Amino acid sequence: MPFEHHRQPLASRRHFARRILKFGTYSFAFLSASLLLGVAGYHWLCDLNWVDALLNASMILTGMGPVAPLATDTAKIFASAYAVFSGVAFLTTFSILAAPILHRLLHRLHLNEGNE
Repeated sequence: MPFEHHRQPLASRRHFARRILKFGTYSFAFLSASLLLGVAGYHWLCDLNWVDALLNASMILTGMGPVAPLATDTAKIFASAYAVFSGVAFLTTFSILAAPILHRLLHRLHLNEGNE
């Protein structure tokens, strides 16, 4: 199991640090794949060069908005779909990063409650 059961003792700080690193790696991999998807889409569907595609994809993924104007309907549809995907990707990444921290907090509160 990735997390300890509520009846088990709290994980050591070293184990918790490894868990944070593992979940951080998952988050980085997911964000990298999301950015790669956006760069490829902007390059092939929106006819942007690689640097402009990277700029547009990273700006959309971080919630800043597009930079280059889009000329075709295909490009606009892709940009719309990628923007919606990016919103979900942001929430997913936050959830992956927050899961071990929130689990440890809730586990600690449950342990404190049981000791009183």
